[in-house]
Amino acid sequence: MRLLKKFALTAAAVMMVAGAAQAADKILIGTEGAYPPFNELTSDGKLVGFDIDMANALCEEMKAECEFVVQDWDGMIPALISGKFDAVIASMSITPDRLKKVDFSKKYYNTPGGLAVAKDSDITSTDIAALEGKVIGAQSSTTHSNFAEQKLTGVELKLYPTTDEYKLDLEAGRLDGVVDDIVLLSDWVNSDAGACCKVVGAFPIVPEIHGEGAGIAVRKGETELADKFSAAIAAIRANGKYKEINDKYFTFDVYGD
Repeated sequence: MRLLKKFALTAAAVMMVAGAAQAADKILIGTEGAYPPFNELTSDGKLVGFDIDMANALCEEMKAECEFVVQDWDGMIPALISGKFDAVIASMSITPDRLKKVDFSKKYYNTPGGLAVAKDSDITSTDIAALEGKVIGAQSSTTHSNFAEQKLTGVELKLYPTTDEYKLDLEAGRLDGVVDDIVLLSDWVNSDAGACCKVVGAFPIVPEIHGEGAGIAVRKGETELADKFSAAIAAIRANGKYKEINDKYFTFDVYGD
């Protein structure tokens, strides 16, 4: 769940995802492809993840033909506004700052931020006082980096363009910890790639920083499209499709309260 600052469009791939062939509507969907387990590109260029499966299900529910456009995170909102795609399904939090630029559907999930550290770290919790003087990493232009900047005032904060870069520095001992979505961090430390590290806990959700959860962004004024996505989210929550996708990735309901 992330914040946007600059426009650096690098569309890496376009893929057909879902929808009835006879559908009148065609929706281009922007996503990042670099935020597992929510969205990522496989070695053969295929988009996978919770966001991707969710988009497929929503497009099917809406009877819309959809295509994905892979876009660097920092350029996501500028690319949406300029018309490169029609909607963003990329774990984008609904925040007051973003609502000044784009409109959103209702949330489709809401998870807190967490803290990951090396397995031999003396950091044992997310207690803010205990983190004073520590070197903490986060992905830039995200709600989690914004939280760290505003709330972890006693740390030395280092920002990275991608999650891969802060993971390498944490593993190499150049960071004492990293802040990001707790699901993303948990998925990483439970994999072979994240064997160096562990998650010590979650931070409280601060609505004015973290927003209302991840929603589907559309251009300002395109409330009809946002409402269609909201209705589709409600429909797949009701018919069991949401749970089917949720349970493929998580052991708890990521929809949140």
